Amino acid sequence: MRILVTGYTGYIGPVMSAVLRKAGHEVSGLDTGFFAESSSAGFSRKDVRDLTPADLTGYHAVVHLAALSNDPMGELQADWTHQINCAGSLHLARMAREAGVSRFLFASSCSIYGASENEFATETSPVQPLSAYAISKVETEEGLDKLASSTFSPVSLRNATAYGVSSRLRLDLVLNNLVAWAYTTGKVQIMSDGSPWRPIVHIEDIARAFAAVLSAPREAIHNQAFNVGATEENYQVRDLGQIVSETVAGSTVTYSGKVSADPRNYRVNFSKIREALNFRAEWTARRGAAELLAACRELDLQEADLQSRRYIRLKQLRHLIDTGELDETLRWKKAVAA
Repeated sequence: MRILVTGYTGYIGPVMSAVLRKAGHEVSGLDTGFFAESSSAGFSRKDVRDLTPADLTGYHAVVHLAALSNDPMGELQADWTHQINCAGSLHLARMAREAGVSRFLFASSCSIYGASENEFATETSPVQPLSAYAISKVETEEGLDKLASSTFSPVSLRNATAYGVSSRLRLDLVLNNLVAWAYTTGKVQIMSDGSPWRPIVHIEDIARAFAAVLSAPREAIHNQAFNVGATEENYQVRDLGQIVSETVAGSTVTYSGKVSADPRNYRVNFSKIREALNFRAEWTARRGAAELLAACRELDLQEADLQSRRYIRLKQLRHLIDTGELDETLRWKKAVAA
């Protein structure tokens, strides 16, 4: 299958591309390049908002990862989040459908469940988006539902909170962040009382879930949503802190003592994707923490890195805005060569 992966040079993109190629697919990449290294090459440097059917012709599927990728970035300016994450995604889907692409795999998020800690959310549970980012995911799913046809199958994969090592590592994700703090400072810094629930999933398992959807018969996946993760991988943040402290020798858990400003608190059921597609996540939080610790050592990570734009997406975006490289719509002011 010939596949276009958007967000190709982001956090998940490199891992997604490797997993799909290993599964036998022909993969091409597209990315606007906000987070690409200066030496990055081998992909089409375009904005999803500006694509035409000609850019999608010849592909059998689109794996759409590109987005302003978390709540702090989403709140930077809510209109940017809507224009890129929702309007841009639906524009891409329309262009793909017009070009004859048969499958459109959308990277949605379990954060759309918001605050539902008393029950395990399923794909049919009410959504409670609590941020511009989560709202953009809900609205995109609703728009994709309207685009579904006998020849165009959108699928929304609602990923749990991601973690794991990538060549474009992020440290603004809960498990990645806790391990990085523990390694560089000896403190597992939890900026709340540790009580909120989060489901987490390794980025390699996210990629494997997308591969499972691509290989499934159309009737099993057409115009459906799937939670991506494992039910047993729902944790309170303090439990993750304990796992990290046991993984990083000599580290101790510390709490801010404050109630988090982040109101999200949810647990998720992942049985549908297991039963429908025989998908099972292979990674656990403990195994992931060990992988992340090894990466910290290999990178010789320092405490200053925890606030650097190399690892924090919001800081990189602010840098591009403050230096005048992006215009008021978050498009490059000058063309950047691919």
